[in-house]
Amino acid sequence: MKIYIGSDHAGFLLKEEIIKALSNSYQVVDCGTKSTESVDYPDFAKAVCSSMQEGDYGILICYTGIGMSIAANKFKGIRAALVGKLEDAILTREHNDANVLCLSAKNTSYREALTITNAFLTTAFTGGRHQRRVDKIKELEQ
Repeated sequence: MKIYIGSDHAGFLLKEEIIKALSNSYQVVDCGTKSTESVDYPDFAKAVCSSMQEGDYGILICYTGIGMSIAANKFKGIRAALVGKLEDAILTREHNDANVLCLSAKNTSYREALTITNAFLTTAFTGGRHQRRVDKIKELEQ
């Protein structure tokens, strides 16, 4: 499994810390940005989401996480969720089979981000009635 990670300038520092934390356990692909110089978040949502294959995960970080979530969900096969707490990380994997985690650099500490990220990456989709719902989401894709 590969994890593609990207951020805009506001999420750059948090992205770098998450990469360091994950690199020993996962194959992490840094899709940018490479500094705190101002950039446009949709470019990095595109870099992450267009690189992903089935079974891969993505992590996107911007100031609020909202823009990244909106941009990521424009891509076929992507189910991106803005997550700000542990329980939501678990539930979005169990119930929605989300494959892209969006984080807010403004509202999420490094410690919280690691806890959320680890839960997101290690929680399995439960299927069952949730599969039917995910299938209906897939039908909405253009």
